[in-house]
Amino acid sequence: MDGYYVYILASRRNGTLYVGVTNDIARRVMEHRTGAVGGFTKKYGVGVLVHIERYAEIEEARARERAMKKWRRAWKLELIEKNNPSWADLYDQINA
Repeated sequence: MDGYYVYILASRRNGTLYVGVTNDIARRVMEHRTGAVGGFTKKYGVGVLVHIERYAEIEEARARERAMKKWRRAWKLELIEKNNPSWADLYDQINA
């Protein structure tokens, strides 16, 4: 998968959320899951991929990430519920 990705990870349905950006979504999610990335996601056990957006340019992706990090929690939950109402782990879809 090419491009740049803004993603949301969750600890569980309606649990702790994390917003990030990467150019290799499969690798980055695996880093979060295995604890290779220290900090917030490791501390709070955040590793379920519940939302992905693809962008052609890194500037677009970073701008979206910055905006989403400022969003109210309710807005993030609404976005997830709209696009992934079952809170399915999207990792298998991107890693297929």
